[in-house]
Amino acid sequence: MQAFLDRYFKLAERGTNVRTEIVAGLITFLTMSYIIFVQPAVLSGQMFNKPTGMDFGAVMVATCLAAALATVIMGLYANYPIALAPGMGENFFFVGVIAAAAAVPAVVAGHAVAWHVALGVVFISGILFFILYALGIRERMLDAISPSLKNGIAVGIGLFIAFIGLQNSGLIVAAPGTLVRLNSHFASPDLCVFFFGLMLTAILHTRRVRGSILWGIGGATLLSIGLKLILPHIIQVAALPMVSESKLMTRFVIDMQIVSMPPSIGPVFMKMDLVNAIVPVMIPFIIMFLFMDVFDTIGTMIGVAEQAGFVKDNKLPDAGRVMLADQVGTVVGAALGTSTTTSYIESCAGVEHGGRTGLTAVTTAALFLLALFFSPLVGMIASYPTITAPALVLVGAMMVGNVLKVKWTDYSESVPAFLVMIGIPLTYSISDGIALGFLTYPVIKLFSGRGREVNWLMYVIAVLLLLHFVFVRSSIG
Repeated sequence: MQAFLDRYFKLAERGTNVRTEIVAGLITFLTMSYIIFVQPAVLSGQMFNKPTGMDFGAVMVATCLAAALATVIMGLYANYPIALAPGMGENFFFVGVIAAAAAVPAVVAGHAVAWHVALGVVFISGILFFILYALGIRERMLDAISPSLKNGIAVGIGLFIAFIGLQNSGLIVAAPGTLVRLNSHFASPDLCVFFFGLMLTAILHTRRVRGSILWGIGGATLLSIGLKLILPHIIQVAALPMVSESKLMTRFVIDMQIVSMPPSIGPVFMKMDLVNAIVPVMIPFIIMFLFMDVFDTIGTMIGVAEQAGFVKDNKLPDAGRVMLADQVGTVVGAALGTSTTTSYIESCAGVEHGGRTGLTAVTTAALFLLALFFSPLVGMIASYPTITAPALVLVGAMMVGNVLKVKWTDYSESVPAFLVMIGIPLTYSISDGIALGFLTYPVIKLFSGRGREVNWLMYVIAVLLLLHFVFVRSSIG
């Protein structure tokens, strides 16, 4: 079996082994497992206390199945260590599409259901994604991106996931005047867990201990359980808001049950309404989903590939296969009953451990299926994002190293790359951050007298992005 896996996934060729790949897959799964519970909470409306009509349990099953199917295709067909699942950002936008679908005449008349129409919108956007793949446009888009922009994307994504990690930890909190600020309560349980996990992971990583990220997650989990059980017995929790209002006390759930049967997927399976999804009022949303999926996929693919060292001579081998896996995930995910499935930047956590082949992705896919039966165990870790926050921060730090590959002395390259770097975390969107660089790159080159250095497709993309933001994005917010 080991010899077969080595041949199929080219383990020796990529300098890895079965054990490393499996542990990398586990790390990737742990860092993105939150989606198993966040996704149904968003789509069902429970997170906003505004029910959409979608069943929580059914959406959870659809999420796991869509993630497993798309990820196993990525592993077996593309042989890349990239995991996929319904995307954050796209799921919140999906809820807005449900609200917009309430204006569809058939929904107003009571002949159609709003969330059925929204699923139809996602399904159609996936079909359009496939058409772009069939025409070879997506591969040309990837090849047209300059090395500086590609490295800028990797850096921007690194800053983005580190920022997410700092938010999940509670170290960075919201502030009315400045949007964000530092949490000054360093003695809070959340920050104790975070700093313990971060220091443990960083020290082990510095000492080149294999599985440092996984050990860090395990150590943070044990500390979280200990604090949750012990703190109420040694202090009066209610008297200390810093403790009583912490995520450890309000969100972390210790579940003694490990195994449970998954709910039925029936309430959301094959419920997409394709006829009412193509009415004029829904067309902008189809375009928006297509835009988000294309650029999220390209951004994640570049970020992971740069981190793993796959990019050679500004080319990414088998890029078309990576995109096909993403496209299949979106179409099948909509059929199963969930929002747009896309590549996850948390895959960089597994890559940082040493994952270099599709075996990492296949392992992650298997764990998504197992999660259907071990949801209490997965839920315990996913219920407290502070546990996996150190992994995201450390991986972000590693990815920022790509900043050295940007041509900083050439402002026609460095300015667009810089806009991508700061745009991704500050807009809280990979696709929006990339758009800033793609809009400015050809303009700066053209008016600097170096327009011929730009691939013609970048001009087309810039024009399409401008039209998208002016006429589509501005009309739907």
